[in-house]
Amino acid sequence: MSSAADAQPPPFHHCPGCNQQFTVADAEPVCPTCGASVGANAAPRSFGETLDLSETLIAPPVSEITTGGFGSTVPEAPVAGSPGPFLHAAAPSEASHADGDFDGRLGEELHVYRFEHLLGRGGMGRVYLARHRDLLRRCALKVLHPRVGTRDVDFVERFQQEGRASAGLSHPNLVVTHAIGQDRGFHFLEMEFVPGRTLARLLREEGMLPPAWATSLAAKIAEGLGHAHRRGIVHRDLKPDNVLVTLSGVPKVADFGLAKRVRDERGRPVGAGGHVLAGTPHFMAPETFAGEPAAPAADVWALGVTYFLMLTGRLPFTGATVAELRHNVQHAPLPNARELNPEVTLEMGSCLALLLDKSPVNRPSDAVAANLLLNTIGGELRDVGTLLKTALAEHPEIRWMRCGETYRICIDLPGGRTQAVTVEPSDHAAAERLLHISSVCCPANPAYFEDALRLNAQMAHGSLSVQELDPTAGHRPTADEIGVPFFVMRNSYPRATVDPEEIRHSVFEVAARADAVELLLTGADVH
Repeated sequence: MSSAADAQPPPFHHCPGCNQQFTVADAEPVCPTCGASVGANAAPRSFGETLDLSETLIAPPVSEITTGGFGSTVPEAPVAGSPGPFLHAAAPSEASHADGDFDGRLGEELHVYRFEHLLGRGGMGRVYLARHRDLLRRCALKVLHPRVGTRDVDFVERFQQEGRASAGLSHPNLVVTHAIGQDRGFHFLEMEFVPGRTLARLLREEGMLPPAWATSLAAKIAEGLGHAHRRGIVHRDLKPDNVLVTLSGVPKVADFGLAKRVRDERGRPVGAGGHVLAGTPHFMAPETFAGEPAAPAADVWALGVTYFLMLTGRLPFTGATVAELRHNVQHAPLPNARELNPEVTLEMGSCLALLLDKSPVNRPSDAVAANLLLNTIGGELRDVGTLLKTALAEHPEIRWMRCGETYRICIDLPGGRTQAVTVEPSDHAAAERLLHISSVCCPANPAYFEDALRLNAQMAHGSLSVQELDPTAGHRPTADEIGVPFFVMRNSYPRATVDPEEIRHSVFEVAARADAVELLLTGADVH
């Protein structure tokens, strides 16, 4: 027979680094957002542990949205600008009661909006996919829980002030705020609906990003943030959870000014300089921990932490408590990103050192300056993934996957045949780097050499080469194929100047020519 204690709900836990509450039944709980151990016996978390970032503020792809009635939830799919992670802010029994009361009072409509789907929920409220009754447009509607005003008295005021301020911002790298209002005691914020996923989920699924991709994303985030800084608006809580990456790979910053109060490992408010701190401690600048008012330089620090995380898959500073984290942020040296990821260039390492300088005076003064800095080290150079997305945008039937900086594309050809194409940058210095597009034909049997040379002479672009397959690239040789010479169809372009149309044309041409060689020489369809 179960005891009374067995029937009690799991206890509260609070992660000081992520500033989130959650409930788990384990004796040694682990934060679902950052992977830190937060139990009573948790040892200090050393730098170097890989983050297990959970998705929190993510919009689902349009294809995942069904036509179900109100209240149908899209699993694993919150939305940009959601009220917080999918973590329990109360014990399950309390949460269920509170949620039922919230939903019952809210109903299916609010003001001029009709709810279509529940996209996300958290301790602060809900985010719905809604339709404007008069304009007939879809939007993401954030609705605050009425109890927020009693739990954080100034949050509603900040919600309204920042909503009005951000409504005046319009930039490709910002989530647009359309309206803010109140109806029946519910405060709401209408935002553009942008299908995609958060940068947090992207990092969870991809791990550390190729440096060119990470730099490109950081530069675009800085560009959107700089647009706000020019107008005197500071974000206050920039982090991967608050950056939405669209289906085409464009980052959009959301949730301006909606930072929550910082609480320690026991859930108590943390203060400094006579003020209660607000934000996410892992991304807070040294001067913010000291109680200084929010400023653009603090957003630049958060951008630097996000950039470090994209390049290495790890946070630069951690701590088992808020006090330990604050000490490390203010005094510990910045870890060497190049030691954690050898692909990080010297210029990127220097950029990180500037973005994460302890003194705000030594950092770029705002995100406009940070954007210029990032662009000088390659922010304007589109990463291979973005180029491929653009090149193959009109061919959704094409399947492709990434392994490091190598991309493997599967092309369907006439007659039921298929061909795999590999796209990868060369190992040259940045100024001399090439983009190689290749496809394996068949083993280089000497009996085929004469025909192969004849085919090579007929090609206007690219060439047919003989090489051994590289297991570390995208060719995926079997055990029997390693060390065996193969005919490989290749084409190369200067990495700095190649455009999506050249890539699209070359991918299809290389696939067709490689398959034709394989068919002519062997009659098979292996590669």
